[in-house]
Amino acid sequence: MLSNVLEWPRPVKRLVVVVLDIAMGLFAMWLAFTLRLDTLHWPDEGMQWLAYVLAPALAFPIFVNLGLYRAIFRYTGINALITTGKAVAIYGALLFAILLIGKWNGIPRSVGVLQPVIFLLLVGASRSLGWLWLAGQNTRAPHRLLIYGAGSAGAQTAAGLVSARNYVLEAFADDDRAKVGRSINGVRVYAPIALAEVVQRFGITDVLLALPSVPRQRRNQIIQNLRDLPVRIRTIPGLTDLASGRVTVTDFQDLELEDLLGRDPVAPDPALLGRHIRGQAVMVTGAGGSIGSELCRQIARQGAARLLLVDHSEFALYSIHQELQAIVQQEAMACELVPLLASVANAQHMRDLCQAQRPHTIYHAAAYKHVPMVEANAGEGIRNNAFGTLNMVRAATASGVENFVLVSTDKAVRPTNVMGASKRVAELVLQAVASCASQPRTGDGTPRTRFSMVRFGNVLGSSGSVIPLFRSQIAAGGPVTVTHPEVTRYFMTIPEAAQLVLQAGAMAQGGEVFVLDMGEPILILDLAQRMVALSGLSVRAPGHPGGDIEIVFTGLRPGEKLYEELLIGDGALPTSHPRILRAHEEHLAWELLHGRLQALEQAIEQGDRGAMMVLLHELVPGFHQEPQQSLS
Repeated sequence: MLSNVLEWPRPVKRLVVVVLDIAMGLFAMWLAFTLRLDTLHWPDEGMQWLAYVLAPALAFPIFVNLGLYRAIFRYTGINALITTGKAVAIYGALLFAILLIGKWNGIPRSVGVLQPVIFLLLVGASRSLGWLWLAGQNTRAPHRLLIYGAGSAGAQTAAGLVSARNYVLEAFADDDRAKVGRSINGVRVYAPIALAEVVQRFGITDVLLALPSVPRQRRNQIIQNLRDLPVRIRTIPGLTDLASGRVTVTDFQDLELEDLLGRDPVAPDPALLGRHIRGQAVMVTGAGGSIGSELCRQIARQGAARLLLVDHSEFALYSIHQELQAIVQQEAMACELVPLLASVANAQHMRDLCQAQRPHTIYHAAAYKHVPMVEANAGEGIRNNAFGTLNMVRAATASGVENFVLVSTDKAVRPTNVMGASKRVAELVLQAVASCASQPRTGDGTPRTRFSMVRFGNVLGSSGSVIPLFRSQIAAGGPVTVTHPEVTRYFMTIPEAAQLVLQAGAMAQGGEVFVLDMGEPILILDLAQRMVALSGLSVRAPGHPGGDIEIVFTGLRPGEKLYEELLIGDGALPTSHPRILRAHEEHLAWELLHGRLQALEQAIEQGDRGAMMVLLHELVPGFHQEPQQSLS
């Protein structure tokens, strides 16, 4: 029956409530006459029928005016009851005044007092009983919920859960000892130390973190303490989203990627972020990619005068252009967006675009980055990553670009795959050109274009990240695939990585390799186990055959390493930013590099994978790779 009622169209629900209110108003009038006259009443004397007409005629417009029929019945709370009382009080005052002035035959003035009191009791009781009925249906909900956080956010969330037919709130938990043992709307608050017992006693299936203002370090401790419990851990939106007072289960979110990262991002330096952006024309290649698109969002918000979006994928370019147009419009930015469908592998086209658009700064994020894909298509990977960068460097110097920042990768350090080697060649191109005496110079003798590179590891949530893969595998019931039990990776969130790229580029003097401090490397197996646990499931293993999700080791893919490095040599120096290091690494002079690049380009044109590998080994010290038979 509950499902049928809730599925009624909203106009039908409102009509039912209006009819009930009219019926209760008429009944209240009949009961008032009956009590006053001490006999079962029938309006057959004088103008008594007029009182029955006045009741709904007065009540209905007042109730509509005060929004009683706009409220959602199942969200009834103390505020709704107060509004109901106010509406009936106004109605009662008007009714009494009209009866007092009219002095109609057969209508005692005391009816104008009795009827509103009875009407208030009936209307208030009907709304409360409806609320209790809907809440009572919730006791059969399949999910039993514990809210961690008994503050205002937790209380607002609990109030919004009345309509959650799949959830029933069983308990609160809070770090504040003063709240432990108390209750919120009849639901008790427990200490964190008792969580295991509470989960078992009530059969808790889900824990909701209502901790919007708790420091991340404490938040991570709480998540760590909950990992061994058979519960799914979720979080609420920000406090601004709770201001409406209505929170539904569809608003609950899986834990943020930062919660899996386990550390606090460092706040950006606003002066560095906007140094080469505000009021300038900025170009981003690979604008539709994970890092490129986030760079575009932040560049637009930093006040760029013109943002040039370059991508060779029509769909990716369309998507980021549409998104940025909405952001620019909503936030009233004065940023001109220019979508440019182009490939960095087309040297002449990129030169023409730079000459026509005259960017002040270029962030070169265009790259093929999926290791197995580039391994199987080595020629195209090298053409795009290495020679695409060379094309952009030449276009930048020819058009007088002031700043050029290459987005690089930790896989360029002692690479074991073609992707990493191609990105190291891209770095070598920038380093060689930055120190080349023939580069165009300004009046004081400094190079006209400042080239720099920013090298970092994996970003959480990108198209190639394991996070979306693990989530989809867990949602499908497993198995979760991990390449090797000892494989580790550095991780950083996409927004933090993009902010650090902008800040590092602003520090450049020319030729530097900036390395982002990624924190401690994360064991991928531990990440997989953590994601399974946070989903309220358990890992199936030899010692735990009854687990929910199996983890399967698939073996390292071609060119994949157990661990990644960020520095080729030693001696990285700190900068003014705690997460950015500066390194000056050995590289080839342009005269030597240029000849080998010509030979590499010829090998690509001929489709000679063997020659490509030989030349990559010559160009990139430390590159070692087992021979692979694959497409070139």
